[in-house]
Amino acid sequence: MFTERGSRTGVQCHTSVVPRPAHSSNPAGTAANGDFSPSDGESGHFPSALLYSAAKLYYTEDATQADVAAQLGCSRATVSRLLAEAKRRGIVRIEVVPPAEISSGDLADRLSRALALTTVFLSLPVPNPGPGRTVLDVMGSVLAPAVGRALTAAGLLPGDILLVSSGRTVYEVAQFDLVPLPGVLVAPTVGGNDQPDEWYQTNEITRLVANRVGGRANYLFAPALPGPDLYPSLLNDPSIQRVLHLWPHARCALMGIGAPPLLRSDIPQFVPTLSNSLRDAVGDVCSRFYDREGREVPFEGGDRLIAVELEALRHIPVTIGVAVGADKVESIIAGARGGYFNQLVTDPATAEAVLERVGHEET
Repeated sequence: MFTERGSRTGVQCHTSVVPRPAHSSNPAGTAANGDFSPSDGESGHFPSALLYSAAKLYYTEDATQADVAAQLGCSRATVSRLLAEAKRRGIVRIEVVPPAEISSGDLADRLSRALALTTVFLSLPVPNPGPGRTVLDVMGSVLAPAVGRALTAAGLLPGDILLVSSGRTVYEVAQFDLVPLPGVLVAPTVGGNDQPDEWYQTNEITRLVANRVGGRANYLFAPALPGPDLYPSLLNDPSIQRVLHLWPHARCALMGIGAPPLLRSDIPQFVPTLSNSLRDAVGDVCSRFYDREGREVPFEGGDRLIAVELEALRHIPVTIGVAVGADKVESIIAGARGGYFNQLVTDPATAEAVLERVGHEET
């Protein structure tokens, strides 16, 4: 089996040549002019062995029709008839394979309808990460092109504001090329964290995304959850106010979707995972947690959280949630239910799992 060249068919297809037993040691009858003629025993058809020989040369050995004619000692017109007859008799079987963007289109449409989203952008399947690695290590290169398509569709112009969240998913996506968005202002959706992992450093992610799109980074020099004494003074700081004042005017937000907080091994340290307050939380965006119905779940000290509020996300024209993995299925459904993102970037496996879960909830 092989993939036939586009110059011959105009489509990508898989072609297999199926061997057929010959009916004699001399499979072809030969006309007086040296060309082949159909065998009387085949009821006017060419012998199977001859059809197989012509098809094998043309399809599996990549010979041209002229090459086949020369090797078989016949005319090109006869080769054309041999190949057509080989297809008709099932010696050659052709499967037309739709490109990924067409085959995934129906899945994306079904998912967008099920979650009441504007658009779903499906990536290619996330590859097997291999020994010693996880899906987190390989998802960035797969998701980045789909995120790029989502950002292109947002129609951002110079001076528009793009908000980006912290988190592993957006960080990994930002390691790869996105799309040029010159003049766009890029700002974080949440303050910083004192954990050493890069994906908790919102200013670093802001810098990476701004570089990838050719935009201008705006940094937020404030912790995500300051103490009671520090919080009021931070809100009055002019450099912090400058970024906070960008939030209500954002045209687009690019956000990772967090898994249920009490099931995560990797979570910001300011999140009180030992508290009962987050028992009902199934996910978060911008470190704002929500339950299965999409309702916000508060936690101790959350009133001091320097992050875009969930209600504010509902008023941003384009909000893009990005997530893959079985642990994000419930988080995706609830976040869409809450209206915190109106577009989704995910992979086919996660999309299928979300649809299956939604189907179960409806029955």
